[in-house]
Amino acid sequence: MLVPVLLAGGVGSRLWPVSRSMLPKQFIDFPGQQDSLFQNTLTRLDGIHDISEPLVVCNGDHRFLVAEQLRQLQKNHSTILLEPVGRSTAPAVALAALCAQQDYADPVLLVLPADHIIQNENALLAAIDIGATLAQQNKLVTFGIVPGAPETGYGYIKRGEKLDCANGFKVDRFVEKPNLETAKSYLDSGNYLWNSGIFMFTAANYLQELKRHAPDIFELCHEAYAEIERGDDFYTIPQAIFSRCRSDSIDYAVMEKTELAAVIPLDAGWSDLGAWDALWDVQEKDNAGNVVTGDVLIDNVTNSYIQSQSRLVAVAGIDNAIVVETADAVLVVDKSKAQLVKQLVDQLEIHNREERINHCFVYRPWGSYETLETKPGYKVKHIVVNPGASLSLQMHKKRTEHWTVIKGVALVTCDNKEFEVYPNESTLIPLGSRHRLTNTSNEPVEIIEVQIGDYLGEDDIIRFEDIYHRE
Repeated sequence: MLVPVLLAGGVGSRLWPVSRSMLPKQFIDFPGQQDSLFQNTLTRLDGIHDISEPLVVCNGDHRFLVAEQLRQLQKNHSTILLEPVGRSTAPAVALAALCAQQDYADPVLLVLPADHIIQNENALLAAIDIGATLAQQNKLVTFGIVPGAPETGYGYIKRGEKLDCANGFKVDRFVEKPNLETAKSYLDSGNYLWNSGIFMFTAANYLQELKRHAPDIFELCHEAYAEIERGDDFYTIPQAIFSRCRSDSIDYAVMEKTELAAVIPLDAGWSDLGAWDALWDVQEKDNAGNVVTGDVLIDNVTNSYIQSQSRLVAVAGIDNAIVVETADAVLVVDKSKAQLVKQLVDQLEIHNREERINHCFVYRPWGSYETLETKPGYKVKHIVVNPGASLSLQMHKKRTEHWTVIKGVALVTCDNKEFEVYPNESTLIPLGSRHRLTNTSNEPVEIIEVQIGDYLGEDDIIRFEDIYHRE
């Protein structure tokens, strides 16, 4: 049985302001892409026979995003492993391997980062078919991207002697990100491939090699898996154990040390969408080399990426630029220096800016909210509660709230009272009261919430009851 393992952690900070920690790039529908990167990673596997439902490893903060996007694909029997802390790919895949072994005798794992673009899906499926053969011959397989340029932002794999298998090679060695001259020599030699981070091996062989080369990771992952909390929808990895595991990648922990490493060249229009210039690379351009999406006016603009989400963006007289607008932030950067966006995100973190974490529009397990305006002393939100959903029973220490229903019928709990609020009616939620909003109907409930107080942060919530098991 082939078990796809999707690695869906990470925040994609170089694609800020569209990618943010609570809605990272893998869960976003980028222009020119059908569905999210995460969903596309799954749907491109639809042509494979004898494949199981996916096993997803993700950050606990994204569990409802993952569940909803799987539901949209009708993959309701997937396994979702929740990492309490990030520890890179070697521990994540170890836990996935242990999990897969509980359901299948000797499963082959196909490990896929959930944020890649692959334009030639047939080429990928052909490479996976070769990878399955090598994995069953006890090889630990990685897929090396055939380089199209002397790229300095990727690690490389030097292929060794040909294996007795179509288009499979031994791995000679892994090499770090090179300087430009070295990258040019790699490209000229024809023997080097970009390291894609895609792997294929049996669960047993991976665990065997992990135990041999990184026994500390192997032991702690076994210990954590033994104490894993299995819910109806999620498997929660115990933080007390998993946080003791050191962070290491599959490459460093296993692939660079094992004698079983094999590589399959992959020429499939691959991109890891590491930054905005990569998104420009893979999209269709106008005659002046521009990629333009949204409500945009340009004049005398060349070789640029310009995206508008919420308003008119007008740009004139520039070359080789990136301009990205969202409802609460605008990014302008030279396309050749797109990697600097990460440093801007670091500054946002230092200054504790909400724009690093959330968009104005935020998904919640019960629905969504959109922040319409924030000023000193008040905040206005548009809140949508899905049919049958309910906010937690909660309390605020630093703000009062006024709820006005604009659509549907809201069942409101406020301290010891429970009552219905109809459209064009409102109610006050006093500071310190225990309160909840529930939608018992078959239609969404929409309200306008006005928060008033000296502090209006999202962390001013004390939850007493929550059907979604949030803290």
